[in-house]
Amino acid sequence: MRVLGVDPGLTRCGVGVVEGVPGRPCTLIAYYVVYTDPADDLSLRLLHLDRSLTKLVAEHQPESVAVERVFSQHNVRTVMGTAQASGIAVLAGARAGLPVQTYTPSEVKAAVTGSGQADKAQMTAMVTRLLRLAEPPKPADAADALALAICHVWRGGTRSKLAAAADRVRRGGAR
Repeated sequence: MRVLGVDPGLTRCGVGVVEGVPGRPCTLIAYYVVYTDPADDLSLRLLHLDRSLTKLVAEHQPESVAVERVFSQHNVRTVMGTAQASGIAVLAGARAGLPVQTYTPSEVKAAVTGSGQADKAQMTAMVTRLLRLAEPPKPADAADALALAICHVWRGGTRSKLAAAADRVRRGGAR
């Protein structure tokens, strides 16, 4: 399964692409950070993010997209930008006809490190180790996006298979 993970942000949006199957190490395909200039008009920043994510989805042909779920932050301005970037990421996946799954930061931390309380350094170290990289992906936004993609491979694939099986049972076609 190839997954494109997105760590949404309006100024820096991390994007990571991995391939793998549940229970096995994933393979790094690519990672990026899409930057927008805070001095630019919001509409231009969102348009740049939309075009960049659409291009990356077309280029890497993922089977699904994993996006970090926006959570409450103290800074309302920051959470607004993150929510807007998240919406663009969800839209990019949906526009391509891909399933899109969102994960909370603690879900990603638990999947990748075994602890929902892991800090940025622990997350980056585990992503580096799990993908067998010579050096940590930088900046942290890229490492976070790769962690989202790994989380989806390990958890989302199983989650979607269970949902599909439950749907078949509801429709009377259990197999």
